[in-house]
Amino acid sequence: MAKLTSRSEDYSKWYNELVVKADLAENSGVRGCMVIKPYGYAIWEKMRDEMDKRFKETGHVNAYFPLFVPKSLFEAEEKNAEGFAKECAVVTHYRLKTDPNNPHKLIVDPDAKLEEELIVRPTSEAIIWNTYKNWIQSYRDLPILINQWANVVRWEMRTRLFLRTAEFLWQEGHTAHATKDEALEEAEKMNNVYADFAEKFMAMPVIKGVKTPSERFAGADDTYCIEALMQDGKALQAGTSHFLGQNFAKAFDVKFTNKEGKIEHAWATSWGTSTRLMGALIMTHSDDFGLVLPPTLAPIQVVIVPIFKGEEQLAQISEVALDIVAKLKAKGISVKFDDDTHNKPGWKFAEYELKGVPVRIALGPKDLENKSVEIARRDNLTKELRSIEGVDTYIEELLQTIQKDLYEKAFNFRQDNITKVDTYEEFKKVLEEKGGFIYAHWDGTEEEEEQIKDETKATIRCIPLDDDVEEGISLVTGKPSKRRVLFAKAY
Repeated sequence: MAKLTSRSEDYSKWYNELVVKADLAENSGVRGCMVIKPYGYAIWEKMRDEMDKRFKETGHVNAYFPLFVPKSLFEAEEKNAEGFAKECAVVTHYRLKTDPNNPHKLIVDPDAKLEEELIVRPTSEAIIWNTYKNWIQSYRDLPILINQWANVVRWEMRTRLFLRTAEFLWQEGHTAHATKDEALEEAEKMNNVYADFAEKFMAMPVIKGVKTPSERFAGADDTYCIEALMQDGKALQAGTSHFLGQNFAKAFDVKFTNKEGKIEHAWATSWGTSTRLMGALIMTHSDDFGLVLPPTLAPIQVVIVPIFKGEEQLAQISEVALDIVAKLKAKGISVKFDDDTHNKPGWKFAEYELKGVPVRIALGPKDLENKSVEIARRDNLTKELRSIEGVDTYIEELLQTIQKDLYEKAFNFRQDNITKVDTYEEFKKVLEEKGGFIYAHWDGTEEEEEQIKDETKATIRCIPLDDDVEEGISLVTGKPSKRRVLFAKAY
């Protein structure tokens, strides 16, 4: 099995190789689009199921809306349309026909031009708010709390598996409310749901914040976000939740009669996460040997590899192994007994290491004699011998320990890579030599933000929500600043 390029040698190459070699995804025959392979999809399903559960616990229901958005609806909310215009795939015709000059080829039938072009959804606010218009008449119809699991298309020129592809999978919540306060509460609540999921399930620490006006979602009054730090010192936006004000309600004329009998426009939010979380998961925990998965998201949490010569030994080992399998399954732990005879144990060890299986048990004839097993942890690559007696309880606790340790390791890495700076020279030096989050003063203007972005490629990732206000002097202009913000280079 070919080794991965090391992270220190070429982080980008390491990431691309890992995604393909660990059987997570691959490039497809369609430019810029990916095939998510069964193992990668199994991880995404675990993410999806857990998020879906959390959405339902907070009162949301799932629905499905069309893939196509008529151009007139798409352009109704001007900021939103302008923000996504350059990334749209557009359907102009509805039929093909045989090429008269080449009977084995097809051409677009010029007589089958659509009266109005259809946009392949880059996001669904337009089609959903056009629908909500028919659903909302009175305050009794509110709130509407809907989520949809879907695919979207954003025509990216430079793509990378999971992180940026022309088509990707996501969920998008779209809610309508009777008051501004309710909508604001919803937007912040869903950002908290994302943060809790990232930290408890992905073992990925995040910083909750608000985007600057220039970094906001197109058509939003405010964008809440969770920002994570990858091992190469770059930030990754892992989820966003938008307070849309009454912008979409006004664009689509969604009005209701309030409790006082007055007519007003509804208040809106939208919020989303995508298969980009797969990239975040990989780059938060994995190492030069392959994928490292938190137990909560591992399709296989434990693998048992028998070490044997001949069928008789395998039969003896299998009896003990299958007993362990049954006990682990009874505790809700996903386990695989790999008794495949085509590949040697060494090959299997490397394969499960590459795929990030959290715990590996090796079981051979000597282990049967000693009534012990060798247990290997994927996260820190340590091995130990344990008695077969009570091994199921030990592994149950070990999986919880691994989950906790992965979070703590990532949290400590992030804390070590948040640097407070007070001058622009210091800012540039840290950015080039160390990377990570830079905590610095900003004067609140788009001009200073743009200048820093143009000169250093670093952007303001967020204005942290749970920070103390600390007055100071901004980096470039030297104007007064009310608080520090988080800068970083980002994916």
